[in-house]
Amino acid sequence: MLLRERETAEGTLVSVCDADCLGETYEDGAVTLDVTEEFYGGDEAVEASAEEVVAGLGRAQVANIVGVEAVRVAVEAGLVDEETVLDVGGTRHAQLLWL
Repeated sequence: MLLRERETAEGTLVSVCDADCLGETYEDGAVTLDVTEEFYGGDEAVEASAEEVVAGLGRAQVANIVGVEAVRVAVEAGLVDEETVLDVGGTRHAQLLWL
């Protein structure tokens, strides 16, 4: 999985994706999900284990999670509710927001 963390005015933004999702576009009806290098990859992204992904998501105020494995890790860690996960064109997508 690829993990990227960055600071924004609203706090820490974390993006996580399965490595094989990077550069892909997923569509399901009116929903399009672009897994771009600019958002999920780049020099700041690191290859991360499940434990590192959970730690990164724990530091996030906002997170975007794409891919079957990445979403599974977030759900199993109790950070994302399975009922809020979207299935989009053959992959899974979840968002995390701490208020």
